[in-house]
Amino acid sequence: MKQITLVLTLLFFTAAGAFAQIETPVTWSYAQKKISKTEAIVYLKATIQDGWHIYSQNVKPGGPVKTTIKFAPSKDFVKVGTTAEPKPLSKFEKVFDMNVGYFVKQVIFQQKIKLNKPETLVKGTIEFMVCDESRCLPPDEVQFSVQVK
Repeated sequence: MKQITLVLTLLFFTAAGAFAQIETPVTWSYAQKKISKTEAIVYLKATIQDGWHIYSQNVKPGGPVKTTIKFAPSKDFVKVGTTAEPKPLSKFEKVFDMNVGYFVKQVIFQQKIKLNKPETLVKGTIEFMVCDESRCLPPDEVQFSVQVK
Protein backbone atom coordinates (compact mmCIF):
# COMPACT_ATOMS: atom_id res chain seq x y z
CA MET A 1 0.00 0.00 0.00
CA LYS A 2 2.87 2.38 0.81
CA GLN A 3 4.36 1.80 -2.65
CA ILE A 4 1.09 2.70 -4.35
CA THR A 5 0.81 5.87 -2.25
CA LEU A 6 4.40 6.79 -3.10
CA VAL A 7 3.85 6.20 -6.83
CA LEU A 8 0.63 8.24 -6.85
CA THR A 9 2.33 11.07 -4.95
CA LEU A 10 5.24 11.12 -7.42
CA LEU A 11 2.84 11.11 -10.38
CA PHE A 12 0.86 13.99 -8.89
CA PHE A 13 3.94 16.17 -8.35
CA THR A 14 5.32 15.30 -11.78
CA ALA A 15 2.05 16.29 -13.44
CA ALA A 16 1.80 19.48 -11.35
CA GLY A 17 5.37 20.39 -12.30
CA ALA A 18 4.60 19.91 -15.98
CA PHE A 19 1.81 22.49 -15.75
CA ALA A 20 3.80 24.99 -13.66
CA GLN A 21 4.42 28.18 -15.61
CA ILE A 22 8.01 29.22 -16.15
CA GLU A 23 8.25 32.98 -16.13
CA THR A 24 10.05 34.53 -19.07
CA PRO A 25 9.47 38.28 -18.84
CA VAL A 26 12.25 39.02 -21.37
CA THR A 27 12.33 37.94 -25.01
CA TRP A 28 15.33 38.51 -27.25
CA SER A 29 15.57 39.19 -30.98
CA TYR A 30 18.61 39.75 -33.17
CA ALA A 31 19.39 41.62 -36.36
CA GLN A 32 22.29 43.05 -38.35
CA LYS A 33 22.99 45.87 -40.74
CA LYS A 34 25.94 46.01 -43.09
CA ILE A 35 27.27 49.58 -43.10
CA SER A 36 30.04 48.95 -45.64
CA LYS A 37 31.68 46.04 -47.44
CA THR A 38 33.87 45.43 -44.41
CA GLU A 39 31.74 46.59 -41.44
CA ALA A 40 28.42 45.68 -39.88
CA ILE A 41 26.44 46.34 -36.71
CA VAL A 42 24.86 43.50 -34.75
CA TYR A 43 21.69 44.42 -32.82
CA LEU A 44 20.57 42.48 -29.72
CA LYS A 45 17.10 43.57 -28.59
CA ALA A 46 15.50 42.70 -25.25
CA THR A 47 11.73 43.16 -25.05
CA ILE A 48 10.77 43.38 -21.37
CA GLN A 49 7.27 42.78 -19.99
CA ASP A 50 5.61 45.58 -18.01
CA GLY A 51 6.72 45.72 -14.39
CA TRP A 52 10.08 44.03 -15.02
CA HIS A 53 13.57 45.37 -15.75
CA ILE A 54 17.05 44.13 -16.66
CA TYR A 55 20.32 45.70 -15.63
CA SER A 56 22.92 47.64 -17.57
CA GLN A 57 26.24 46.15 -18.67
CA ASN A 58 27.93 48.70 -16.42
CA VAL A 59 26.78 47.71 -12.92
CA LYS A 60 29.53 48.12 -10.33
CA PRO A 61 30.77 45.15 -8.27
CA GLY A 62 28.52 44.40 -5.32
CA GLY A 63 25.38 45.14 -7.31
CA PRO A 64 22.92 42.88 -9.12
CA VAL A 65 23.96 40.62 -11.98
CA LYS A 66 24.77 42.92 -14.88
CA THR A 67 23.95 42.11 -18.49
CA THR A 68 26.99 40.46 -20.05
CA ILE A 69 27.30 39.93 -23.80
CA LYS A 70 29.98 37.56 -25.06
CA PHE A 71 30.76 37.05 -28.73
CA ALA A 72 32.14 33.65 -29.73
CA PRO A 73 35.64 33.93 -31.19
CA SER A 74 35.75 33.82 -34.99
CA LYS A 75 38.36 34.40 -37.67
CA ASP A 76 35.57 35.84 -39.87
CA PHE A 77 35.12 39.09 -37.89
CA VAL A 78 36.64 41.30 -35.20
CA LYS A 79 34.70 43.35 -32.66
CA VAL A 80 35.23 47.10 -32.98
CA GLY A 81 35.09 48.68 -29.52
CA THR A 82 32.69 47.56 -26.82
CA THR A 83 29.02 46.69 -27.01
CA ALA A 84 27.04 49.94 -26.87
CA GLU A 85 23.84 50.46 -24.92
CA PRO A 86 21.52 53.46 -24.54
CA LYS A 87 21.63 55.52 -21.37
CA PRO A 88 19.94 53.45 -18.66
CA LEU A 89 17.46 54.62 -16.07
CA SER A 90 19.04 54.78 -12.61
CA LYS A 91 17.77 54.32 -9.10
CA PHE A 92 19.18 53.76 -5.63
CA GLU A 93 18.63 50.18 -4.50
CA LYS A 94 18.86 49.76 -0.74
CA VAL A 95 19.64 46.07 -0.93
CA PHE A 96 22.87 46.84 -2.84
CA ASP A 97 23.46 50.27 -1.21
CA MET A 98 24.17 51.84 -4.61
CA ASN A 99 22.68 53.47 -7.68
CA VAL A 100 21.98 50.86 -10.34
CA GLY A 101 21.39 51.34 -14.09
CA TYR A 102 18.50 49.38 -15.61
CA PHE A 103 16.15 49.16 -18.62
CA VAL A 104 12.38 48.75 -18.88
CA LYS A 105 10.12 47.89 -21.86
CA GLN A 106 13.00 47.35 -24.31
CA VAL A 107 16.69 47.91 -24.88
CA ILE A 108 18.85 47.45 -27.97
CA PHE A 109 22.53 46.63 -27.53
CA GLN A 110 24.77 47.29 -30.55
CA GLN A 111 28.13 45.85 -31.50
CA LYS A 112 30.11 47.08 -34.49
CA ILE A 113 32.22 44.43 -36.20
CA LYS A 114 34.90 44.45 -38.90
CA LEU A 115 34.33 41.70 -41.44
CA ASN A 116 37.20 39.55 -42.66
CA LYS A 117 34.93 37.96 -45.28
CA PRO A 118 31.71 39.22 -46.92
CA GLU A 119 29.37 36.86 -45.04
CA THR A 120 29.67 35.40 -41.55
CA LEU A 121 27.66 33.93 -38.72
CA VAL A 122 28.02 35.90 -35.49
CA LYS A 123 27.29 33.83 -32.37
CA GLY A 124 27.46 34.44 -28.67
CA THR A 125 25.67 34.48 -25.33
CA ILE A 126 23.82 37.05 -23.24
CA GLU A 127 23.66 36.66 -19.47
CA PHE A 128 21.12 38.85 -17.67
CA MET A 129 18.96 39.07 -14.58
CA VAL A 130 15.36 40.26 -14.61
CA CYS A 131 13.63 41.78 -11.58
CA ASP A 132 10.38 43.45 -10.62
CA GLU A 133 9.67 45.59 -7.56
CA SER A 134 9.51 42.62 -5.18
CA ARG A 135 11.75 39.88 -6.57
CA CYS A 136 14.41 38.82 -9.01
CA LEU A 137 14.48 35.68 -11.10
CA PRO A 138 17.72 33.69 -11.21
CA PRO A 139 20.20 34.94 -13.82
CA ASP A 140 19.50 33.54 -17.27
CA GLU A 141 21.70 32.96 -20.29
CA VAL A 142 20.53 32.91 -23.91
CA GLN A 143 22.48 32.09 -27.04
CA PHE A 144 22.25 34.25 -30.13
CA SER A 145 23.14 33.75 -33.76
CA VAL A 146 23.04 36.43 -36.46
CA GLN A 147 23.80 35.87 -40.15
CA VAL A 148 25.67 38.87 -41.58
CA LYS A 149 25.46 39.13 -45.38
